[in-house]
Amino acid sequence: MQQMQITFLGTGTSHGIPVIGCACQVCKSADPRDKRLRTSIHVQTPGFSFIVDTTPDFRTQCLREEISRVDAVLYTHAHVDHILGFDDLRRFCELENKNMPILASAPTLESLARVFQYAFDGSARFSNYIRPEPRVVDAPFSLGGLDIVPVELPHGRMTTNGFVFEKNGRRLFAYYTDCAEVPPAAEEAARGVEVLVIDALRHHSHQTHFTVQGALDAASRIGARQTYFIHMCHELGHAETEASLPPDVRLAYDGLRLHL
Repeated sequence: MQQMQITFLGTGTSHGIPVIGCACQVCKSADPRDKRLRTSIHVQTPGFSFIVDTTPDFRTQCLREEISRVDAVLYTHAHVDHILGFDDLRRFCELENKNMPILASAPTLESLARVFQYAFDGSARFSNYIRPEPRVVDAPFSLGGLDIVPVELPHGRMTTNGFVFEKNGRRLFAYYTDCAEVPPAAEEAARGVEVLVIDALRHHSHQTHFTVQGALDAASRIGARQTYFIHMCHELGHAETEASLPPDVRLAYDGLRLHL
């Protein structure tokens, strides 16, 4: 392993792909890259393993990727397609008899504590159950040998956290899911990053997510060496969409691994 390995656990929007009851070309596609679970990543550094967001598909994603160790979880925001796999973290607490650091903004932690009250109120502190250890993310921090810079991203009526991962001053990876724009501070934090991962829901406009063109424009301003799109809906077929993109912009797909 190099300094970090990123595995895309899911790359789809909140419906997942295929969409229930849909017979469109993408939902019926035989291309495995068009099968998209809800958006999340697994990050590994030497001796450390963490997740960004626990989707409703989290258990399936862990089984598919044979993930047997999670040392911490970062949350971007508290929409259901990013948090509802939270309870499946209990297995990782059980395997090593440990607490689970949960890192997020104060509003996101408040939402998690409300939705999963049984886990946060101390009433379920059993050796085989989820034992969250909440940590507020409001400034740069270190995790697994990486320096992580949180940034605020507009997402409709709420603000999500994007994360820029650095090592020895080298900007390795920026993860900007669920956003409709990249404000100047977030743009500067990711400037010249090696890999940018960014929301690109569909071609036509949406109030809370980037379009493909909006994501392309943001990527151009940031100047990443390589950009990957995530959080895509069933209007974007993988092969067709990727053929229309410049060489330094690709569509991520479930199971894709990057080594940095």
